[in-house]
Amino acid sequence: MTRCLDRMLAVAMVALASAMGAHASPAKETMIHYVTGENTYPFSPAVRAGNTVYLSGQIGADASGLGKDFETQARLAMDNIMSAAKLSGMGPENLAKCTVMLADMKNWDAFNAIYRTYFQAGRFPARSAFGVTGLALGAALEVECIGYVATPANAR
Repeated sequence: MTRCLDRMLAVAMVALASAMGAHASPAKETMIHYVTGENTYPFSPAVRAGNTVYLSGQIGADASGLGKDFETQARLAMDNIMSAAKLSGMGPENLAKCTVMLADMKNWDAFNAIYRTYFQAGRFPARSAFGVTGLALGAALEVECIGYVATPANAR
């Protein structure tokens, strides 16, 4: 009787896995795609995992270094995020969640004014913002985002 129940359970598990789209063989292509760019640091500007794209944190710097003031750094950080999004085949409409780290929370309103200009009114990503005690290279802020694309990385 126990053997019969074990066999029935095994058949039911296989049927359930099949119905849910599970396959016995491993995927031939990885669902993770590392988007590369001109980066000297040990991280990718973006990583796609299926339909989700994780954008690495961006600070307000360009080839000449950090921006001279908060507003310049905020614009550069957002420009850098949008560049990483573009490398991944996304635009601002694809961003679902952003996290903002501010070295001084007094800059929250100033950041909001700049941040708004990067998105269509009423189409803002979900967002968190918090104060931190230090950021890479002494930056005034860092922004990271998560996006969504309709076509998974391995469907190319």
